[in-house]
Amino acid sequence: MKDNNLKTVELFSDGACSGNPGKGGYGTILKYGEIKKELCGGYRLTTNNRMEILGVLKGFEALKQPCNVVVTSDSKYVIDALSKGWVYGWKEKGWIKSDRKRALNVDLWERLLKEIAIHNVTYNWIKGHAGHPENERCDYLAVDAYSKEDLMIDTEYEREKDNVV
Repeated sequence: MKDNNLKTVELFSDGACSGNPGKGGYGTILKYGEIKKELCGGYRLTTNNRMEILGVLKGFEALKQPCNVVVTSDSKYVIDALSKGWVYGWKEKGWIKSDRKRALNVDLWERLLKEIAIHNVTYNWIKGHAGHPENERCDYLAVDAYSKEDLMIDTEYEREKDNVV
């Protein structure tokens, strides 16, 4: 529910991967009135869903005070997990989903839930690659980020991947 005493910020985000898993990146745009801030980062080995979550997370981490935040993403995984409350159920059950399998990306979900808790948040899903200007820009930022030379290490993903039997 919107709090009229708080600033309203729009958060647009997209994640991309070249292969899944593979090189990946996120692109995020924060808009407050006429002010716009772009964020992006690239990783040497990750998944598309991790980059989708990370894009939203990085947007929230950039906020300096509680806000009304309108999150817009083309990721059904992220938008549905948050807006339908799935992620809260997974957390309550020790990160076990309704199919009795362990939820993925717990490290990122935990960080995101902490960030979201101090804001009033609404979620919008949009179709990807459908000409939405901010979504197209976020996609460009994400792809550009993983196309660079010095890619970061998604430590948690690589550690989990190496421990899978």
